Amino acid sequence: MNEERLRFWSLYMARFASGFGYVTLVTLIPFYIEVLEASDFMTGLFITGFTLAQTIAVIPLALAGDRRDKRKVLLGVLLVSVVAYIAFANVGVLGDAVATVAGLLGISIPQSLADSTAFIGIRALQGAAVTGSGLMTLALVGELADHGERANSIGKANSVRFLASIVGSLSAGGLYQVLGFTPIYAAIIVTFALALAGVWLYLPADESRSSGNPFAGLAFNERIITLTSFRAQYAVAVTLVRAWASIFAGVTAARGGLEYAALAVSLVIVAEKLTNMLCQPFTGRLSDRFGRSLFVFAGGGSYGLIAVLIPFTPAMGAAMGLPGTYELVIPSALTGAVGLPAGYSLLGVLTPAFIPLLILNGLLGVVDAFREPASMALFADEGADEGGIAASFGIRELVWRPGSVLGPIMAGWLWSQYGIETVFFVGGLFAVTGALTFAVVLTRFHGRGALTEW
Repeated sequence: MNEERLRFWSLYMARFASGFGYVTLVTLIPFYIEVLEASDFMTGLFITGFTLAQTIAVIPLALAGDRRDKRKVLLGVLLVSVVAYIAFANVGVLGDAVATVAGLLGISIPQSLADSTAFIGIRALQGAAVTGSGLMTLALVGELADHGERANSIGKANSVRFLASIVGSLSAGGLYQVLGFTPIYAAIIVTFALALAGVWLYLPADESRSSGNPFAGLAFNERIITLTSFRAQYAVAVTLVRAWASIFAGVTAARGGLEYAALAVSLVIVAEKLTNMLCQPFTGRLSDRFGRSLFVFAGGGSYGLIAVLIPFTPAMGAAMGLPGTYELVIPSALTGAVGLPAGYSLLGVLTPAFIPLLILNGLLGVVDAFREPASMALFADEGADEGGIAASFGIRELVWRPGSVLGPIMAGWLWSQYGIETVFFVGGLFAVTGALTFAVVLTRFHGRGALTEW
């Protein structure tokens, strides 16, 4: 393996570790909701604590990357990630500490609130680390790749992240059912250790430096403004749909969910990750060859149209003739060989919604694969031309944050007031309006042919 390839693969390993840890928590959140006895509003804060920390971390981390050595910044955020996942494995201990501190201040709080508060704090630490890892790996991939291959290289980096998501979802769901939380975090920490070793050994020091404030020049870049007109709204859609798809699958029927077992929830999440992973290198090559704006518009709008169908999956399953409840039971010969009881079902009791939900989540991955590498390559192009590639990705992150921070709070309120299905309706609406806004702004700034030329 040549030196250049080792550099890319060290960055891909860092993205793998970050994606593996992130999706593990997405998979386990429905079960943390139950274990910590979190309210609907606190569930929204589980998401918001993560995204708010991401928002705060973007500017300092992006400036550090452009002004200093991106490799050192990446090593630092990977170390912070290790600390965060050690803390997740000890959330009960930290919850006790929160309750103790509150008691010393003369405040009496329920243990469930103390545990939830500790969990939100750890999620915030995780959010800052995920942001730093994403910014630095994408900036370094963008710098290492040639201009004509940038979307393809970014597509490959994203595919590795989705592979991590698939492995994380399946291992999290399966291990949690059998062993609980702690072994999952041990696996995550080992993965981060490998990523740290790869970056340390194979990635050279980053010599590029930017003076001044690259955010200032990029903030008024017409192409950046065009992209952000879409991205600001799309953030609400993706944050709600991705997070609440797993919540919809895992929470109890009394709270509007499907009440599936952990591994079934994992498969729902994996459906989107798998199709996205398989499609991104191909769609990235297409956008390198044929232009990128049309991919952003079509992928974003289609995402919204598919998202609004998710609450109708029970009706879809019934129309397909699926039974009211069913189980996929492991043959007795296999259960005996691995020490499981006869009639054991890894997926638990399923309902007619399961197959349609898998299909729709898979389609969400396909359409998002058209959007993501094209969008990222456009941001990388502008950042490279203006001498601030980390800042360009930083703007991309910042534009995402208002929707991703406020969206879950709004979703928690919608869920408690009008039912979980309204979360998907609102998320889908934001994706469609974002795509339409993008088309209008693109035409206004760059002409009628820009949708197929830019």
